[in-house]
Amino acid sequence: QVHLVETGGGSVQAGGSLRLSCAISEYTHKSRCMAWFRQAPGQEREGVAGIATDGSTDYTESVEGRFTISKDNAKNTLYLQMNALKPEDSAVYYCAAESYSYCYTVSLVANDYTYWGQGTQVTVSS
Repeated sequence: QVHLVETGGGSVQAGGSLRLSCAISEYTHKSRCMAWFRQAPGQEREGVAGIATDGSTDYTESVEGRFTISKDNAKNTLYLQMNALKPEDSAVYYCAAESYSYCYTVSLVANDYTYWGQGTQVTVSS
C-alpha cells in the first residue's frame, strides 16, 4: 500500500509561485510513474505533470514552461514547482502513483493511477 500526503497549497496572487510537496510512504516509489493532477469545481480531474522512472517528464500544455515536476528519492518526496500562476490554475491538486513497479512512459490519465493523496487547495487571485 502506498500512502501519499500533499502539502504546500495556499493562496497567492497571479504571477506568484508555490511549491507543492507529496510525501510518499513506500520506497518503491522510486520506480513508479508519479504525477500531479488538479480538479476545479465542476470540472474533471486533469493531469498536470508526470515523471517516469528515468526522470523523463510530461506536462499538460497549459502549464508547460511554468510548472516543473521533480522527485527527491532520498527524501521520498515528489514536488511540483509552480511559477507565473494564473487564476485558472486554481484547483485542488493531487499527487498520484501507478501500481506498476516500473514506469517506461508517464501517463497523465487519471484512470491509470491507483494511489492518490487527499489533495491540497491552490487559489490564485487576479
